Amino acid sequence: MEYMKVKKLSENAVVPVRATPGSAGMDLYACLEKPVTLKKGENAVVPTGIAIELPSDSLVAYIFARSGLAVKHGITLANCVGVIDSDYRGEIKVGLVNLYNEEYTINSGERIAQLVVSPVSLITPVEADELGETGRGAGGFGSTGK
Repeated sequence: MEYMKVKKLSENAVVPVRATPGSAGMDLYACLEKPVTLKKGENAVVPTGIAIELPSDSLVAYIFARSGLAVKHGITLANCVGVIDSDYRGEIKVGLVNLYNEEYTINSGERIAQLVVSPVSLITPVEADELGETGRGAGGFGSTGK
């Protein structure tokens, strides 16, 4: 079993946890001095009060939206998916945006996103004059159907 080191940068910070044994993601929690209210279309960068150290440079941590927060309240990630590289040691912060008409208040200790650690392929790009042919070719943006 590999371990991810978590450094609490604030006394109020919460170490990420999986909600169930089968959860792929670990919950990330807001670490705020005061609540943050997002009105329709507003965004905010919400600190978590933690920094992490992944055990290998062949791993990456992704930040994903919490489905319940997104579906029920319209609160989702401003950048769709956050990427935390293995050599980043700063505080994890989550960019959130309110897509719904109702304002929403984020409180300290609230679950705001989920962190998923995955392997990453460390591939080196090589410039080429030609690429191999496929049945699909350059077709994109709906070229394979609706």
